[in-house]
Amino acid sequence: MRLSVSAFALSTLVIFIAELGDKSQLVALWFATRYRWWTVLAGVAAATLVVHLGSVAAGRVLDDVLPESLLRVLVGLSFLGFAWWSIRGDSLDEDDQRVRFGWAGAFGIVTFSFFLSELGDKTQLATVSLASRE
Repeated sequence: MRLSVSAFALSTLVIFIAELGDKSQLVALWFATRYRWWTVLAGVAAATLVVHLGSVAAGRVLDDVLPESLLRVLVGLSFLGFAWWSIRGDSLDEDDQRVRFGWAGAFGIVTFSFFLSELGDKTQLATVSLASRE
């Protein structure tokens, strides 16, 4: 596998634009008002690394297994599916509202929350799509 400067530049630009005003950006802003900035930055970096490494790996595997036309349809359908899931929302009962992270503290809360906010996000789907092309 070779590193393409143009692929890196395109991926960086697409992800940067997709992140503007994104729910994960709002999550990071909110956590920055509650916790130390370096804790939030470390949690966001850890979650982003895990999500995007997984997305790149999935994109490469899917590219090897599926034809490009089917892959485009699946990426589009998954985007619509996650959009529907986000719009539909979830409800919490009294027991689900109290989540304790104990040993992980603020770092664990930020990492876990940011990880969940990135799942099915347009940037994750863009990463899968871009990884399958290169």
